[in-house]
Amino acid sequence: MISKIQHFISTIILGGVTVILPAILTIMVFSWLFKKINLILSPLTHLITTRWGGTELIADVIVVGIIIGLCFVVGLFERTRLGKFFINGLNALLLKKIPGYTIIRETVSQFLGKNKSPFSSVAIVNLFGSSTRATAFVTDKHEDGSYTVFVPTGPNPTSGQIYHLEEQDVALVDHPVEATMRSIISCGAGSKSLIEKL
Repeated sequence: MISKIQHFISTIILGGVTVILPAILTIMVFSWLFKKINLILSPLTHLITTRWGGTELIADVIVVGIIIGLCFVVGLFERTRLGKFFINGLNALLLKKIPGYTIIRETVSQFLGKNKSPFSSVAIVNLFGSSTRATAFVTDKHEDGSYTVFVPTGPNPTSGQIYHLEEQDVALVDHPVEATMRSIISCGAGSKSLIEKL
């Protein structure tokens, strides 16, 4: 009983960390970037605040505007053929070797909707070659037709098992992800509509 409680608490804490940590890292990166650009532009912002009577708030707005403008220029450059070649090369040679860079990039891309959600498709899967079936989320489809799925455990859908299954063992179900998540959190209650759609 105690081990189950410990497992439940640890999985809940881990689920919280996966939400909070990327947000904290993003804030830290933006704060670091803000300070660096503010330091570079300090002569300009000092000129604005002293000569034209501007406030520190105006100076900060200018710095934020420059950061946004810089992101716009880099994003525009990335859409060109030369930009893609340069950024892909930079990623391969340098950025991917920085600890945590890939995770932060994928998290930000996911948050901004640039990557397809890994939990975009619900399935009922046949496990172990028997009549045992489980609720799953398709996380990848492969060239040979097989699937990689994530089978969450209730009531915490952030923990579970990853399975690689043949196509015939995966039945895709047109069922909302949110409703499926609610069913998992409630340990299977509300699965009637999911099974009916199967």
